[in-house]
Amino acid sequence: MVSTDETLELASLRPEDVDLSDREFWGRPRPMREAAFALLRRERPLAFFEEPDLSESSPLAPPPGPGYRAVVRHADVSEVSRHPDIFCSGKGAVSIPDLPPEMVEYFAGMISTDNPRHARLRRIVSQAFNPRRIQDIEVTIDDVARRVIERAAPKGECDFVTEIAGPLPLQIICDMMGVPPSEYGTVFRCSNVILSESDPEYIPEDVDPVVALLGAGQELTGIMHELSAFRRDQPTDDLTTALITTNIDGESLTPDELASFFVLLLTAGNETTRNAIAHGLVALREHPDQRAVWQADPEKVTATAVDEIVRWATPVIWMRRTVTCDTVLAGEALHEGDKLLLFYNSANRDEEVFDDPYRFDVRRAPNPHLGFGAAGPHFCLGAHLARREIDVMFTELFERLPDLEATGEPDRLQSSFINGIKHLPCRYTPH
Repeated sequence: MVSTDETLELASLRPEDVDLSDREFWGRPRPMREAAFALLRRERPLAFFEEPDLSESSPLAPPPGPGYRAVVRHADVSEVSRHPDIFCSGKGAVSIPDLPPEMVEYFAGMISTDNPRHARLRRIVSQAFNPRRIQDIEVTIDDVARRVIERAAPKGECDFVTEIAGPLPLQIICDMMGVPPSEYGTVFRCSNVILSESDPEYIPEDVDPVVALLGAGQELTGIMHELSAFRRDQPTDDLTTALITTNIDGESLTPDELASFFVLLLTAGNETTRNAIAHGLVALREHPDQRAVWQADPEKVTATAVDEIVRWATPVIWMRRTVTCDTVLAGEALHEGDKLLLFYNSANRDEEVFDDPYRFDVRRAPNPHLGFGAAGPHFCLGAHLARREIDVMFTELFERLPDLEATGEPDRLQSSFINGIKHLPCRYTPH
């Protein structure tokens, strides 16, 4: 809800009042943030912002860089994404500050590379995801979703994020890679730390966030190094075995590349799907008419409803690109080395693309959202898997816990990068 004072503030909001680098901005009510982005789309589609000073929370953090431009319109985000030769990912990573190479390998890997290395990595990984393996994964999704719901069903109420939305993608990815259940807790904890953006629930105030981030990365890469070494001697039918044995034109993944891909899977594939499912339940509570439409005919509505949830939630808010040569975007001159932040959340509310973009519509079609990134070499490799997980979870919930509903406000992650929900109380008829 927006208070009277906040309503007045909205009415008087000016483009120069918006600061996307201000941490407090991301804690404002959603209508205020939406209004700020709408204003930027209309009046400052490539606004410049100073970079946040991360040294306030960690002396190990890099100093602020030269600043960045916010790309907020659907057409411009799409244009940048289609031209990786002009707007690259590999110079300093996809974060706002430039990162040292060792941190890029830990936390970004493939998404912070450009061709030819990016094409090589993606080709090897895509080969491992062959049609038979994808079919096996889809069967696993059905089984895991049922088990997750069966564990929660007798309780009558629970934390929807930690007990339903979170376990599904976590178990799918761990099972897919061959990670044993004994490591699930470590994987969950470390992925939360990596994407926490210093949220105090995951990184206490007396802990240096850079140290915590590096430690979490080391734990996850350690799991993967140990597992891949074991699989070289004792191969099985999991994705880890497939990745270490896939060889294309004499090239395969190095141990470090495999570990980096594992971290990427956990962060991009686990956190984002979990948050999309959680945001979906919140949206259904706020729009009961849309829930009624979907629940009355899941077979016909689910495909469009899943994409609408991804558009509505936009779990990954932005990604950075770096300009490689002097160019022009949206009539603005850009120069080599300029940083651009592609704000997918803003693109997914662009009035030039979406009819009534602030309406949650489970039958929205067409729906050219950028929730998985825009078309181009960095379009989400796991988009199909994410859609399938969201599809199966809500289909199973409608069938097995048909009256499940959120009962409180979501506890949101304090982040400008991930549109996360940490906790969400819910209730339902136990059985």
